[in-house]
Amino acid sequence: MTVQRIGRVVAIGGGHGLSMVLGALVDRCEQLTAVVSVADDGGSSGRLRRDLGIVAPGDMRRCLVALAPPGIVRDALEYRFDTGVLDGHPAGNVILASLLQVEDDLVAVMDAMGDMVGAKGRVLPATSGRIDLIATAARGTVKGQVAVSESAEIEALRFSPDDPEVPAEVLSAIAEADVVVVGPGSLYTSVLAALVPGVIGALEKTDALVVYVANLAAEPSETTGYDLADHIDAVRNHGLVADLVLAGDDAVVPSTEVERVVLADLAATGTDTHDPAKLAAALDGLAARIRA
Repeated sequence: MTVQRIGRVVAIGGGHGLSMVLGALVDRCEQLTAVVSVADDGGSSGRLRRDLGIVAPGDMRRCLVALAPPGIVRDALEYRFDTGVLDGHPAGNVILASLLQVEDDLVAVMDAMGDMVGAKGRVLPATSGRIDLIATAARGTVKGQVAVSESAEIEALRFSPDDPEVPAEVLSAIAEADVVVVGPGSLYTSVLAALVPGVIGALEKTDALVVYVANLAAEPSETTGYDLADHIDAVRNHGLVADLVLAGDDAVVPSTEVERVVLADLAATGTDTHDPAKLAAALDGLAARIRA
């Protein structure tokens, strides 16, 4: 059976959510571009960021893995050392760190790494350099991705620097896209972390269909107690007004959002996480509105 290709797709976010979306769409798009937050400051990424003064490589690595063909190279990218000075570091993070020692242009590094692993798509950083997340939360002002993820009752997220540079390649990809997918993923530390002012500005100008994929459940601390309405309010309050919102079929749709929310069976069996095949089918159904 021939799979209908969606067209030019840009997927925005970070962490596991974005890599899952890429894995779902990699064979369904004419052109696929990931726009990835580089604000992580925990784990291997945080150590390399502090020790070498580079952007966090981990989420970019995950996205490259999602776009790489199966085999020894993809497996090697995810291999995590468990002894010696590299203990805890995935090999892909170390390779990216080494490339960043010889080339300052982050886009050039990601393109070179994509060529090395045979990625079927492009991975771009949401910002040209390092940024920090700063949140206003119940416990006051907190700084850093890890600290934000452990906070509750977050009121607002901002960045340091407050308007970081966005690569021209990111702006071009959004401008030329047929579909832009934002989310799913940790609301503040993955999804909104990638929506810096320059990216929001590009989304406001694009003619693409912009789809916000809402999480299927709240996360401990960061979004404790959130329902669909809370997720939609949070992204809108931070500048994202999507054309459509894709949510799980058991979500309660706010009365003010009935025309924009599309419900679908998206969950992997017995879980509250997205099933890649179900998500791909649902996104293809939304994109069909463009092809019609």
